[in-house]
Order: sequence, then C-alpha cells, then structure tokens
Amino acid sequence: MGSLVTAKGGGFAAVDKVEAKDRRTVVVHMKRPDAGLLFNVSDGLFGVVPRGSGKDFGLHPVGSGPFRFVSAVQDKEVIVVRIDDYWASKIEPMQVVSEGARRIERVRFEVVPDAITSALELKKGSADLASNVVTLDMVHALESAPNLKVESGTGSPVVYVTFNVTYPLLKDKRVRQAIACAMDRQAIVDAIWRGQARLADTLLPAEHWAAAGKAELAQYPHDVARAQRLLDEAGFSAGKDGVRLRLTMKTSTDETTRLMVTVLQQQLRAAGIRLEIRSAEFGTFYADVTKGAFQMYALRWIGSNEDPDIFRYAYGSGSFPPKGGNRGRYSNARVDALLTEAAASSDRAARRADYVEVQKILSEELPGIPLWYPNNEVIHTRRVEGVVPRGAGSFDFCGRRGLGSGATFVGVRLRVMRNLQRVARNRTKIPVQTGTKPSEDFYMVSQASNLWTHALPFHILDDPRPFSDEPNHCRTGTYP
Repeated sequence: MGSLVTAKGGGFAAVDKVEAKDRRTVVVHMKRPDAGLLFNVSDGLFGVVPRGSGKDFGLHPVGSGPFRFVSAVQDKEVIVVRIDDYWASKIEPMQVVSEGARRIERVRFEVVPDAITSALELKKGSADLASNVVTLDMVHALESAPNLKVESGTGSPVVYVTFNVTYPLLKDKRVRQAIACAMDRQAIVDAIWRGQARLADTLLPAEHWAAAGKAELAQYPHDVARAQRLLDEAGFSAGKDGVRLRLTMKTSTDETTRLMVTVLQQQLRAAGIRLEIRSAEFGTFYADVTKGAFQMYALRWIGSNEDPDIFRYAYGSGSFPPKGGNRGRYSNARVDALLTEAAASSDRAARRADYVEVQKILSEELPGIPLWYPNNEVIHTRRVEGVVPRGAGSFDFCGRRGLGSGATFVGVRLRVMRNLQRVARNRTKIPVQTGTKPSEDFYMVSQASNLWTHALPFHILDDPRPFSDEPNHCRTGTYP
C-alpha cells in the first residue's frame, strides 16, 4: 500500500480489493455492483502507480506509455522523451513512417500564462500545438497564417458555474435561480465564442443516453424581471443604489473565462447583483476552489462528463474534496440514493430513469449551472499532421497517421503520467534524468500551470487495436 492521496479515489469506493493473477491478468473484487467501473478504469479517473507510492510520487512520476518523464519546473514546463524500448512496439509494430519524416523524440509542454503570447508563439513557429487555449478571435486571426492549421469540431466538454451552497448568501436556491435568470448565455456564446458553442442543460454531452431532455428540466431563460422577483422572495430587496446583494466569483487567468465573467458581471448588474471578479493563476485558483474558499467559480469538465458517474463525482455527498469534485459542498439524500441505485443496476432503462430524476433535482436546486459545450479548437503548425481532435477535448488525438518532413505526429493515447498536478504544484525544480538525447523536439503551449489538465504525454504509436465508442461514450479496448 502507499500514502498517495487523490480525488480519483472516490471513483473506486465500490472496489474491495485488487489482485494480480499474473503479469497480464488483474482481478478486481467488488463490494457492490458499480456500472461506472469500466469507464473509470478506461478514462481520466484511472491511473496506475507503483505499489507503495507516497505523497511525493508526483515529483518522480512513472508511467507505462511511450514517453518518459524528464523534468518539470513550476509555471514553466514539463518535458518528456521518447522511450525507444516501448513495450507496445514489441507487440504491435510501429507504423511505417514516410521517407524524410522523423518521429518525435521529445515533447515539451510549455506554460504560457496568457493567450496572446500563446498565439504569437504559434505564429512564429516556436510552439507546435495549442488545444483550446486561445480565444476565438485569435483563432480566426490565426487561420490565415500560412504555417498554421486549425482543427475545429463539436465537443463534449461543458463549461459550468458552481456555487458554494454553504455560503450564507447562496444557501437559498432562489438566489441561485435568480443568477441563472439574469444570465444571457446565448449572448455570451455569440459574442465571445463566435457562435462556436452549444447551450447546455446538463453536465452530460448532448444526446447522451442518460441526458435528460430539455422539457424534463427546469429552465432559466434570460429574464431580468423573474430574477428580481426571485431575489425579492428570497429577502433581497433593492437598496437605494439598486443593489440587492454582492458576490465574488473566482476564475483562473484563462482569457476566454475572464472575458466571459466580465460579460456576466454586467448581466447580473441589471438584476441588482454586484459581482466582484478575482482572477488568479491556476494553481492558486484551483487550490481555493478545492478547499471551498469561494462563493462562485467557473470551470469546465473535460472527458469525465462522458459517463453519468459525473453526477456522483460532482454532486454526491461522499465526493467532497479530497474524495471527489463536489467543491460546492452540495448534499441531497435523494440524489445520493438515486446515484447509488443507478450505479448498482445493469438495466440501462432503469439507470436512465434514475439519472433523469437526478438531473431534474439538480435543475431545480441548481448547485451549479451548466452553461455551454464549446467547440474544440486545436491550432498546430503544418509540420505536424494527422491531428484529429476527439469530442472529449483531451489530448487523445486518435485517428489517421500524421506524417511530415519536420516531425511526426502519429496519434495520441492518454494512458500514463496522470500525476503531473503534483509536479505543477511543487515549486522545486526536479533534476533532469539522463537518457535519450532528443533529435526532434515537439512543443506545446498550455495557458496555465494546471498541467494535469493540459499537459499529458503524447503517444507516437497509433495503436491499431480498435477502440469502440459504446452508447454510453465509454471507450473500451483490450490491452496486454
């Protein structure tokens, strides 16, 4: 056993024990049925670490992918290098690379705090790829750059606002509902996202099998008069200056998010709500929201919202940090019971009924507001080919091979080194390990130091073993 602490652990509360029968067989013994287990072991909640790993594991992470961790410097970079003796290449041969192309030997994930600098790095060729980093205005401007290419498509990540429901001013659901009514989400999508986003009614991706329909959920279209009535009913009448209550919203320094909350600030003003904005670099911001030091914040779910277990992780009473992502400390016994029932069932119709009921309760009590699903916007230099963004918005660029005369980008699978958050938080430079000398570098830019979200290692093996997109959006596959 070890002392590694992670919020991912809550996703495996139903696991009793795990035993390795042999080098290729793992047997998982369950305390109770858990329909979300396969998703959790195949997606972002899962990460294998060596037995006995301690709290400092993030300072020297070990994974099973084709790249090896080299070094990390807080708020600067993470570097990984290719492993020539990659285990999978012995089972499935590496794809043939066209003459003149070279495989990527080293990947450097560079932290660039602001979107303008990221855009300039891409334009001048000192960065190779940025995923969902620059604003839509910048994307539009970069489309004409001869050395760049933009890959765009609909995505499943959802931008959302979370309320700290333990904060006195936000305990009354009518206040949260009033804030929802004061928002004009479509106006924000049109102005900031240039229409490249779809409004959301739930955390699940649109058309997900467990997603409740619009008609099944409480709706909060832009209606300032309704917002004011709800605030009156909650006891927040307008003062002489027209102000009914004052709130603070925390954000990261992400440019699009800052623009969004600035517009939101003006929209809430019309209903008598004065919103103060506090931006901080991601490490500080995330630490605050994790420990509940906020009133409101905005973030996005990436990948983890593709399975209905997201409701347990985000709103279950047993998912307060560090056991999960219920940062707003919402608790509802009925929701907990429905989530437990749904997880224990193998009947999809019954599970959907439970999850729809959960979504109905959440739309009424509104511990958070799903805002919209932004399109995935990936910008890369033309020396990198075969970049096919997945709907999840991750760095899982699976698809056709990428061949180029300057570098080779042959698919990406995210299987390893998912503990870089601990590296990013640590302010001590990690010694560089000696090893493969890079002959071809690949640079990516990330707008924040949240490298566990933005900077995951590339896999240059385009794994020919098929993945299947199950109806529940769970990616499955067989691995040695």
